[in-house]
Amino acid sequence: MKKLLILLVAVVAGLFVWRKVQADREEQDLWTEATSAPDA
Repeated sequence: MKKLLILLVAVVAGLFVWRKVQADREEQDLWTEATSAPDA
């Protein structure tokens, strides 16, 4: 039972880390788009 609880905590922590990474990547993409020179 203890191993299952540890596994569950690890999965939840991994999910939070993944969501944080995705959000940071999206924010970086927005900054890149906003600060890049126009193509025209």
